[in-house]
Amino acid sequence: MGMYCQVQNTELIFYSSRSRSFLLNVNGMTTIINPAAYGNSSFSFQRCITCGMQNNLMREEPLSDIDFAKDVLFLESEAIKNLINRLDHDFQKAVDLIFTCKGRVVVTGIGKAGIVGQKISATLASTGTPSYWIHSSEARHGDLGRIVADDIVLALSNSGETEVVTLLPFVKQIGAKVIAVTGNNKSSLARHSDVVLNIGKIEEPCHLGLAPSASSTVMLALGDALALTIFKKRDLGKEDYAFYHPGGELGRKLLTVEMVMRKNEENPIAGEDVPLLDVLTIMTETAGKPGAVSIVDKENKLVGFFTDGDLRRHLQNGISVLHCSVKEVMTQSPKVIHAHCLVAEAYKILKDHKIDQIPVVDDSNKPIGIIDVQDLLEVGF
Repeated sequence: MGMYCQVQNTELIFYSSRSRSFLLNVNGMTTIINPAAYGNSSFSFQRCITCGMQNNLMREEPLSDIDFAKDVLFLESEAIKNLINRLDHDFQKAVDLIFTCKGRVVVTGIGKAGIVGQKISATLASTGTPSYWIHSSEARHGDLGRIVADDIVLALSNSGETEVVTLLPFVKQIGAKVIAVTGNNKSSLARHSDVVLNIGKIEEPCHLGLAPSASSTVMLALGDALALTIFKKRDLGKEDYAFYHPGGELGRKLLTVEMVMRKNEENPIAGEDVPLLDVLTIMTETAGKPGAVSIVDKENKLVGFFTDGDLRRHLQNGISVLHCSVKEVMTQSPKVIHAHCLVAEAYKILKDHKIDQIPVVDDSNKPIGIIDVQDLLEVGF
């Protein structure tokens, strides 16, 4: 139930009887006050609210939909804040177990906890920790075969007494370690787990106090904290993150040339003294037909580049060009790019210079690949 009042020039936006906290508006500034956090202090806002209540200056009214929604968000944010002080040596144990895990992190749960578990598993996998999710009930009908001794089972259950518990004897027999995320550290799940991450008893914002919301939000936040802490501990860079997100917008921006370039048998190379007709044969027979070939000297260093476009331009002067060597018609000192550069840089070069291909070279200026505009289209550029 919410309340409204005007006490000593302070507007009480609403009072949450569930959290026993106040949302105040003082001179246009919104402030959250929880008197329990201040004990017997002489905090002025507390005195203001206490005075108002003693003088019956508050008029109790039903919360509007907007105010109730604010109450929900307030309670959920408070639940996450309370989780901060719960992170202790058990959280560190969980981090160390997962970081050194030689298998995969198998996340399981039922109901809302199961859905949250899917998100946690996805976050782990996308940040460098191999993980998958299994349904706690389906696991008893064959999916337990996915779990091996080197795995870690991350089991989620607020009560600690759901179907997740029935998996524990079998998981223990397999030899996998169990990390529990629960709100009841005396539950069956907690008692039979190797590490317990206790989120504590959490009051649900639901007007009936039943629908899982704050508890599932806290589980999700804890899962993020766990996954991202391990991600940081692995010391992976942007390129590593992009490797796991090749289809996403961020992954696309972080793709390197090495990830998309044509190489080995798809990277045509010819010596500068090779006849043009032979070079055309190389271009035609190369897998993927990139329509270009890198030209090298006797030390296999890049000295030129020849493309389909070059051929068409030279043929305008007659077919006699076909009988010369490629070094007579190649583009000398062509634009190049290195394998470690971003694909976005390659795209800019192609666009700015209105070309369709660009050779990729190493630090010795030896061609190790080729980027074709079609390759960039395939990855979203």
